[in-house]
Amino acid sequence: MEGCVNLRTIDEYSVKVTVPVAWGEMDSFGHVNNIIFFRYFETARIDYFKRVGFIEEMENSGIGPILASTSAKFIKPLFYPDTVHIGTRVTDLRSTKFTMDYLLYSEKNGTAAVGEALIVVLNYQTSTKSPLPPKVKEKILELEPDLIEQRS
Repeated sequence: MEGCVNLRTIDEYSVKVTVPVAWGEMDSFGHVNNIIFFRYFETARIDYFKRVGFIEEMENSGIGPILASTSAKFIKPLFYPDTVHIGTRVTDLRSTKFTMDYLLYSEKNGTAAVGEALIVVLNYQTSTKSPLPPKVKEKILELEPDLIEQRS
């Protein structure tokens, strides 16, 4: 599987963030705790939401993203000191949900993890699914020109 993972590069991701590894992120085993990888993914995901106007949309209309599920494949451990680059992109776009793909790249050791998240569009006032706001969908499609919107 690692051979397949290496086919991806950070340059393939439409949104990239850079985060320094902090000393306090290491655990008793001497490497960055796995839960921190999910925090790195979250940092990239929130940056993506900001870039497509989803945070602003949520503040204005109450329609916003909610994380329905997330997963990771841990490839290499991370250690302090290091700097990581986290790439994210939307790989599947539906009317009320979309899938995000992540790549976590260590400057010292290369690809450290890949991940995925299912994001559901939620009306926070009624706690029900909602269609993706048109302005947000338009900005996602601008960031992901090869993405084809799926029905459902």
